[in-house]
Amino acid sequence: MLHKKLKAFPQDFLWGASTSAYQVEGANLEDGKGPSCQDVKEVPEGTSDLTVCADQYHRYKEDIALMAEMGFKAYRFSIAWTRILPQGIGEVNPKGIEYYNNVINECLKYGIEPIVTMFHFDMPAALDEKGSWSNRESVDWFLNFAKVMYENFGDRVKYWLTINEQNVLTLSGPVIGTLHLPEGCTNELKEIYQQNHHMLVAQAKAMALCHEMLPGAKIGPAPNISLVYPASCKPEDILAAQNYNAVRNWLYLDMAVYGVYN
Repeated sequence: MLHKKLKAFPQDFLWGASTSAYQVEGANLEDGKGPSCQDVKEVPEGTSDLTVCADQYHRYKEDIALMAEMGFKAYRFSIAWTRILPQGIGEVNPKGIEYYNNVINECLKYGIEPIVTMFHFDMPAALDEKGSWSNRESVDWFLNFAKVMYENFGDRVKYWLTINEQNVLTLSGPVIGTLHLPEGCTNELKEIYQQNHHMLVAQAKAMALCHEMLPGAKIGPAPNISLVYPASCKPEDILAAQNYNAVRNWLYLDMAVYGVYN
C-alpha cells in the first residue's frame, strides 16, 4: 500500500535514545558496585574494558543536557543490577540508589521521560556462581531486584522494560558472551531453553508485581523483533519462515501477552 499522505506524529510521541549500563556508565567497580558477568569476562586484546566506556557515571548531567538540546522526549537506560545489589541479592548499595535517582531527576528536569530497562546482559557475577538463569532461584533473585527498583524509583518512573532482547540472550548467548552454563552440562540447547523459561517466569512475576505496586505504570518485554519473510511462495519456504518467526519472535511476545508458549 502506497501512502501518499502521512499522519503527523502525535505531540506526546516519545522520541529518544537508548543505552545499557555496562556499555556507557564506566565506573564499573566504583562506589560499592559489585562485578557483573561483563566485568569478569576475558576482554580480547586491544579491546577496551568497562572502567571508562562513555563515562556516563560521572558525566550524566552533561549527557542529559545534550539530549535535551537535541530535543529528546525520552531516555531509555538500564539499571546495573550490581550497582544496586552488589552481590545480586542481600544488601542494597545506597550509592547505586543515589546515582539512579540523580539520573532520573536530571531527565525529569528537562522534561525527558525516563524509561528503565531492568536487565540488560549483566547478570551479577556472584549469581553466575550460583548457577545464573539455570537456577530456579533466579526467578526470586530477579523479583527481589524488581521490588527494590519499584520501591526506590517507581514514584517517578512510569515506563519499565523487563529483560532486554531475551531472544538474543537465548539464540546468541554463546556468541555475545552472556551465556553461563552449569558445570557438567551435557545438553547445551536444552539448558539454554530452561534458562529462557526461568527468564520468562521471572519477567511475568515482575510484571505482576509492577501492576500491584505501581498501578499507574506500564511494563513490557523488550525483545529484538525482526519479521522473517519466506524466500519464495513455495509451501516449504512459507512453513520455514513461520517456524523461524515462532522461534525468533512470537515465543517471547506470546508468553508476555498470553502467558503461553507459541
